[in-house]
Amino acid sequence: MKNVVITGTSRGIGYELVQLYGAKNYNVICLTRDLSTISNSKNISVVSTDLSSPESIKNAVDFINDKFSSVDILINNAGQLINKPFNKTSFTDFESVYKVNVFGVAELIRLLLKSFNSFAHIINISSIGGIAGSSKFSGLSAYSSSKGALNILTEMLYEEFKESDITINTLALGAVQTEMLNNAFPGYKAPLSAKEMAEFILEFSLNGFKFFNGKIIPVSISNP
Repeated sequence: MKNVVITGTSRGIGYELVQLYGAKNYNVICLTRDLSTISNSKNISVVSTDLSSPESIKNAVDFINDKFSSVDILINNAGQLINKPFNKTSFTDFESVYKVNVFGVAELIRLLLKSFNSFAHIINISSIGGIAGSSKFSGLSAYSSSKGALNILTEMLYEEFKESDITINTLALGAVQTEMLNNAFPGYKAPLSAKEMAEFILEFSLNGFKFFNGKIIPVSISNP
């Protein structure tokens, strides 16, 4: 029986992950701002969490520690995307994206450090656009740069954790058909569904730590 924590579970990949882990009867805690799409059940708990707020993250970690004796898997799936020309962006735009995509991830991992089980697996969900040398898209300066920062954070935390049994990896996803993608690029058709990507992430969370640690792994059928 695994204890799993997932952020950003109200829709898309996060929502599908909850269904998949739930079907395996794993214990799942969902950290999400929107409580309307997933309900508490026998093995699924939902806690309202704003990853841009340190206080909200601390409250979520207190909830996790009350429910779980330890955490086996953490999937940092939540993300914020702004599609706007750079000259139209503001300090607040960049700040809001980095708070969710970088600062909130770092704070959640830091506060959970004492809660991770031996051989716990942390998975950060990034973007192929955050990898140096990959194709970039106009309008995503805040989003893609934040994912680049998340990739480096993963590599740095590997250095911090390598004397322990904690494994940390990043999956840098290509286009997936989600509501967030549709909002950013209306009409664009991605090659993979949210459920298909969730199935891959679940399998990687259970077995990827045997093969990878501290890696940024592109998950895309197209070349960077």
